[in-house]
This record gives sequence, C-alpha cells and structure tokens, in this order.
Amino acid sequence: MDMALLEVEGLSIYFHSRNGVVKAVDNVSFSVDAGETLAIVGESGSGKSVTCYSLLDLLPKPPAKIEAGTALFDGIDLLSCDAAQMRRFRSNDIAMIFQDPMTSLNPFISIGEQLIEPLIYNEDKSRRQSRSDARLRAIELLNEVGITDSEQRFDCFPHEFSGGMRQRVMIAMALINEPRLLICDEPTTALDVTIQAQILALIKTLQQKRDVAVIFISHDLGVVAGIADKVVVMCEGTVREANDAEGIFYRTEDDYTKKLLAAIPEGAKLLPNRAQANQSMLRVENLKTYFRDYSKTPAGDIKAVDGVSLEIQRGEILGLVGESGSGKSTLGRSILQLAPITAGSIYFDGTELNTLSAAKLVPWRRKMQMIFQDPYASLNPRMTVYQTLAEPLLYHGLANARNIDQQVQQLMDDVGLARSSMRKYPHEFSGGQRQRIAIGRAIATKPELIIADEPVSALDVTIQAQILDLILNLVDKHNLTMMFISHDLSVVRYISDRVTVMNKGVIIETGNTETLWKNPQQQYTKDLLAAIPIADPRSERLRSSNL
Repeated sequence: MDMALLEVEGLSIYFHSRNGVVKAVDNVSFSVDAGETLAIVGESGSGKSVTCYSLLDLLPKPPAKIEAGTALFDGIDLLSCDAAQMRRFRSNDIAMIFQDPMTSLNPFISIGEQLIEPLIYNEDKSRRQSRSDARLRAIELLNEVGITDSEQRFDCFPHEFSGGMRQRVMIAMALINEPRLLICDEPTTALDVTIQAQILALIKTLQQKRDVAVIFISHDLGVVAGIADKVVVMCEGTVREANDAEGIFYRTEDDYTKKLLAAIPEGAKLLPNRAQANQSMLRVENLKTYFRDYSKTPAGDIKAVDGVSLEIQRGEILGLVGESGSGKSTLGRSILQLAPITAGSIYFDGTELNTLSAAKLVPWRRKMQMIFQDPYASLNPRMTVYQTLAEPLLYHGLANARNIDQQVQQLMDDVGLARSSMRKYPHEFSGGQRQRIAIGRAIATKPELIIADEPVSALDVTIQAQILDLILNLVDKHNLTMMFISHDLSVVRYISDRVTVMNKGVIIETGNTETLWKNPQQQYTKDLLAAIPIADPRSERLRSSNL
C-alpha cells in the first residue's frame, strides 16, 4: 500500500497558561492522499484549526506545546523540522487559505506585489522568477481564479476588492507555487452563497487539474458534503468520528455528528407571521446612496443604492438578500442614517427621518437599533458587558442608578447569558456569546425596529441555530419589527415573513418567503436559490453534486 501524502498520528497539542493546561488537540490521527479532499468538521474550539496550524508551525510557542505525535509529509516529520526546512515546505509544498482574507492580506501592499512575493523571493533559488515573469504568472492565476480585468486589478489594494474577490486572491496566492497540499481554513464562512459555490467549485477544479491534496476545515457539514472524500468530526480536541463522506452522512452513529447535521437551518419560519396589515412602520421611497470613486479619471459615482423603494409592516420580519456589493448593508445603514443619502426619503411612522437634524434624530434612534455582522468589531473592547448594556439605557433616560443593575440583569437573562459574566470584557467571550451581547445592546432601548446585518454569518451552525431561535423569540416577546440582512437564503427562509432580493443597488424581486422559494420570478433569484449549500447533506444531491 502506498504511503499517504500526509499522515498525522497521535497528535496532541496543549496550551500552558497561568490558569492551567488546555488540551486543544488530544491524540488526533488522520491521513490524506494526493488528489484527495479531507474535511475536518467541528464547532469553534474543537481543535480543527489548531491541528492544521501545527503542521506549518504557525502556533505561538509558548503557550502552545506539541506534546506528542508525528505528521509525516512524504516521510518527513513536519513537527520536528527546523526553521529553514519549514520555510521550504511553506514556500513550495504546503499552502494555506485563511478564513478572513482581509486580515491575511497586507493593506499597505498591492494585490499584485503580494502575489509575486513568493515567486521572486522563493527559498529555493532555482525556482525564483524575474519580476516580469512573476507578474505574467500572477495575472494568469488571477484569471484562473475568476478575477476579471486582472491586469488592471493587479495594482489594486485589498480594500478595493469585495470579500469574495479577496478570497479568490488568497486562493491564487496559495496556488502560485503549485503546492501539493492545500489547507483551507473556513474559506467560505462569510461569503455569499453564490460566491461560496463558486469558491468550492474553483477549489475542486484546481485540485483535479493539479492533483492537489486538500484539507478543508469547516463547521458546516452542508458545505463539505459535495466536496469531501473523507470526513473527520472533531469535538473538544478529540476525533469523535472519521469515515468516508457517505459513511458520515448516511450511517453516522455519533450523537455529536447528528447534532451538527440537525443544526443546519432548513424549512420555513417557525413562528407565524405577525405583520399587521395596513400598519406601515417604515417606508423608503426612491432612496439613493452614491459614493464618490476617485480611482477613476474623471471621478465617478459608485451607486451602492440606486432608487430603492420598500415598505415594512409593523410586526414583520423582512429578509433582505443579495451578494456582496449588492447594496443591502448600505441600504440598512442609510435607513438608520448611518450612511450619507444622495436622494430619496425615509419615513418612520410617517416622519421623514432624512430631513431631521442630528439633535432631532436622537429620540428616533432609540426606536431603531442595529445588530452588526461582527460583534467583536462593534463592541468596545474597553467596556465590560455591564457597561455596554447600561450605556444606552442611561443615555436615553430609560434607567437610573437605582434600577440599572436590575435592568442589565434582565437583558442578560433575555439573551441567555449568565449574570455572573456581567463584569467580563468582550475578548473573554466566544463569538456566539459576543453576538448575544450585541443583541442585548440592540434591544436595551426597547426599540420598535431592528436592522440585523448578517448577524450569524460567521458563527458555527449550532450557535447560529441558537441565535436565530433567540432572535425569533425576542421578536415575539418584545413585539419587534425587523429587517434581516443576509447572504444565506436558508437562514432567511428560517426567520423571514417576506423576502426582498437586491442586486447591484436595486431591488429586483419581493415576495412572501415561501412563495418566492417555490416560484422565483427572476433568474438572479433562481441562481441564489440554486447555490444554497445542501440543506440536508444526506439528500440525493450528495450523490449528484457537480462540485
């Protein structure tokens, strides 16, 4: 029997801190062959990323320490390589695509310069290329990963690319030296369903074309169902189950794997439609939000929102969907007066908000709140949970020194956080817990309207399910009206009464959620629905997937 390209045996990684020892990875074993895709699946904290980071010596030591195990790549143990040997592996044989390309790309260096760096400064001098040859190779690869106008885009900076385009750049960067093993760490978590489908198909195509072995890290079994040959399910640092894809999806006996499968959102909204007919709360008329684009000569306008009109009834949950760059987040911020409005009108209970001064907007802001996509970025790292939740209550005069403790405790109860955590800071919480804090801050002022901007896109499927149920329960308990912005149509179907589809700054289709699901009118909507990851991985789509 031929030796696997990578064989990990008995890997144990512990983190040593003043608070004790954390067994992040405990006796993990797996293998992957050339041209094969191994999916490592589990929730945040399961040890899947730590396992793969150790292969490229990317863990901070201390506190991390590899206690035991081997990781043989072509017979060479990666865990005992010296620095020079590891650099050669990183340069040529093993590449990694990280979860968040914006934090992985250098914001001060153009995309092109970052792409050609491994070619012109390769550890192996025989593989180095001239700057002109490297540029041609980079442009060729940008075309291969689907970046249009790659010659012009070569000199752009990361902030000029959308999330999907940045992830494509990361894939090009990983492949530019033609590695034999590609490690993908949640490469599609925060991407649109259409872009996600494209990225998965792209990785599969490039893998087949180059015979690359792939380790695909994910928390979502639905995503890996169409691409994985083998699946390893991890929980709390240990392997709970390992099998071929069909065995995991059709014959699993492990309760944790069943829990992951059950957490994938599917089906219609759980609670009945509470929308009150003929009681319009929010009305938007011909709204335009343009941004000046000074990169063009002469300078032109980016039409982020271009003549949008919509209405939300009191008690309704309106789902707003579209790809990155469609203008949905800008629309949400414009409604709350958090983005400049070029033209149009926004009416809240009949009052035109965009004509009010900043001072006159203050009482209206109490009635309208926002849940942002990334709670870690939107929460003040210097404020405890108590201070975060107390601030809006005190600012709007909804609490005083005598009853503030009671009201903060009630908010903690509402969003499912332990009262004992009130004095902790955001960095001491998990992603799901931080999103609960952000939701608590949003409902603190007892608002009538909440705009939720991708509130669950980067969460584990199990945590995502908990947050969605929490939002639905809070909407029902506090009689909230909501605009729920998302690129994940399965999530939108689970939570929304009605759906509006945006594309390139305009609304192309609106309808009742189930009606739109069963009979979409526009091709763009049909494409979005077709790109949804497998809702039930055990369906026939697993067998017929073309990814």
